[in-house]
Amino acid sequence: MSLGCLPGVAAAVALVLCAYGVEHAAEDAAALSASAARAAALHQAPRPAVVPRSAWLGDTAREQPPPRYDDEVVAVFVHHTDSPNGYDCADAPGIIRSLYDGQTGARDWDDLGYNFVVDRCGTVYEGRAGGTDRPVTGAHTQGFNHRTTGIAALGTFTEGVEVPPEMLRAIAAVAAWKLGTSGTDPRADVRLVSSNGGSRYAAGTTATLPAVAGHSDGYMTDCPGAALKARLPEIRTLAARLQGRATEDTVPDDTQTAVRNDNDTRNEEQVP
Repeated sequence: MSLGCLPGVAAAVALVLCAYGVEHAAEDAAALSASAARAAALHQAPRPAVVPRSAWLGDTAREQPPPRYDDEVVAVFVHHTDSPNGYDCADAPGIIRSLYDGQTGARDWDDLGYNFVVDRCGTVYEGRAGGTDRPVTGAHTQGFNHRTTGIAALGTFTEGVEVPPEMLRAIAAVAAWKLGTSGTDPRADVRLVSSNGGSRYAAGTTATLPAVAGHSDGYMTDCPGAALKARLPEIRTLAARLQGRATEDTVPDDTQTAVRNDNDTRNEEQVP
């Protein structure tokens, strides 16, 4: 009689052991997830002050489709606007409005391509619509608009041009903040998948690029200018410091992977 009961007993034991394993696997996964979340939170930089787009656009925005979003931001592309440098910072909103008019008028884009614009006094302006705290898909680096943020320095920074320290600090602050939301080290490399063959990489190609990159890293252009491009290492180091990272830490390569190639061409514009 006891022998007849063995299969049932064995099945019950197996069921208990299976449940125990599943329970502990779930607990381990939850612990790992919580640990990763804590690690990411440790390196979240504060949000810098951002002037809303209403300051330069007012209530005269063109009719446009709803913003598009990615799941996170793992890279930043730095640009310059290729506009005059000798402006009074009080005139920056009007200059940004002119950039918007040019891109949405002559080029017939749906909005300003950059997610943020920084003037020479270090003031940060909201660019493309959709919410500064959200991972808005920009239109700033052809082939690499997904999972990235575009920060434009207001001016022209070709070789020999001085880049104001206030501008450098503001770019670093935005980069640290946006990359911190995904736990990305600004000094690391990331993997991005090109969505357009007009970039430096054929569509579908996985490119390894700096987490804080210049426009020219992803597209055939002189942007952000030789002078600003030369300051990117300084921006990366400052951004890492703003995230609370020890600058002597070893930075692993390819710490993040951004894979998105959905053949969406609406946001495939690029700026100079």
